[in-house]
Amino acid sequence: MSEPLVIAVDCSTTAAKAVISTADGQVAASASRPLLTVQPQASWHEQDATEWWTATRDAIAAAVGMLDEPGRVAALSLTHQRETFVCLGADDQPLRPAILWLDGRAHAEIAEHGSARVHELSGKPGDTTPAIYKLAWLARHEPDTLRGATRVGDVQAVLSLRLTGRWATSPASADTLGLFDLPRRTWSNELLDIAGVRSEQLPDLVPAGEAIGMLLPDVATALGLPAPVPLVSGIGDGQAAGLALGASEPGIAYLNLGTSMVLGVASDDYRWDPAFRTLAGVGPHDHTLETVLNAAAYVATWCREQLAGDADLERAAAALPPGAEGLLTLPYWNAAQTPYWDPLARGAVIGWHGRHTAAHLYRSILEGVAYELRLHLERLEAATGTPVTQIRAVGGGARSPLWVRIVSDVTQRPVHVCSAGEASAAGAAALAWSHLTGMTPQQAAAQASGPLLDGHDVPPDPTTAARHSALYDVQQRLYPQLREVFSALADARDVPIG
Repeated sequence: MSEPLVIAVDCSTTAAKAVISTADGQVAASASRPLLTVQPQASWHEQDATEWWTATRDAIAAAVGMLDEPGRVAALSLTHQRETFVCLGADDQPLRPAILWLDGRAHAEIAEHGSARVHELSGKPGDTTPAIYKLAWLARHEPDTLRGATRVGDVQAVLSLRLTGRWATSPASADTLGLFDLPRRTWSNELLDIAGVRSEQLPDLVPAGEAIGMLLPDVATALGLPAPVPLVSGIGDGQAAGLALGASEPGIAYLNLGTSMVLGVASDDYRWDPAFRTLAGVGPHDHTLETVLNAAAYVATWCREQLAGDADLERAAAALPPGAEGLLTLPYWNAAQTPYWDPLARGAVIGWHGRHTAAHLYRSILEGVAYELRLHLERLEAATGTPVTQIRAVGGGARSPLWVRIVSDVTQRPVHVCSAGEASAAGAAALAWSHLTGMTPQQAAAQASGPLLDGHDVPPDPTTAARHSALYDVQQRLYPQLREVFSALADARDVPIG
């Protein structure tokens, strides 16, 4: 009989991607279906949660349809955008659009509830991303929605319900909602009270790598599978990428240079510090320490879409000298995260003069994100005492030779650009193989990581170090000097007209 296959689904912010692969990481088939994000108000980001299912179903069916032997599929596992949540009614349909991780509506609730106590319990600094503050916003502004919800949960819980009929997720998925007593790996009544959520609304917790249940027969048929297979409990997309990229090794950090910028390392101990956010890892005692900037490729894409026209900004920016001739960008289009955690912070560009063009702005955005990464690395290393010796990069931004060069030069660290494969899906596949074979998730990931870790190294250019260090020192002065300005701007923006 032909060797078995597993399906890994990454239901991200922009698309549901289904990847079917072998135990050694060879991709047999893949397909994706887009997801639409809407912004009904400034800083609000929402999705129709029913599309998580239709996009996932259609992506899986398309990928399975490419196989000569669909019966080879032995398991399915999920990974997904984190912190995003939805409220379902008694008919298991959304009561309102899902609120996404980058949504910034809850700044008042962050100010009210984002205490050191909440940070210590949940591992999450007060920030726009954890769902706890947006749930508290719902409790205040849409109380009927939260009170009337039968279920409140993350993306995996919704897909699990559709696939198996069971309302369940993993600790390493649910934890990102910010409702967890992270050291004890359980829902926290104290945090649920802040959010206005009842424990009976929340999904069951199934450890990563264990079976949530078998696919419903009619679902298996709709996906093109000849028989139901187990749905293996997955994890959030950041932790999944870290698993696939071998970031459990000391000194190795994964960098997802995508819509947001996330850098993560593994930790055997529970730590909490403003230098990072702490997440549940794959195992019951594993943790992931992450730094985050919620606007990385988001800002670069914004610049191209709004200002480029027909110009090739990538090529034009590459022709400019390091430093963009004195233009600096503070890339806080979606608030400030590590290490400031300020929901009122906004983007700023300083140093404009008459020679500057759209290409200068574009380069300064790429450099501004890299300067933020250097700040993240320095704070992370100071807090943990462990140096980061190699960065393993994935995501759309990692496909830009210019941006990777800038990251390496600014941080003065080697960057290993991994292949263009789906890193988060590869982590989900490792969990499926772990369930099927009895290997640890790390062992399964190491066996399958060869194709993903194929790539190339970008060593830092020492000749640019002095200039980037000088500009970095200037950029690090911007936020402290603008913090009160950002707050005043938020107050002025909310003054009613008329």
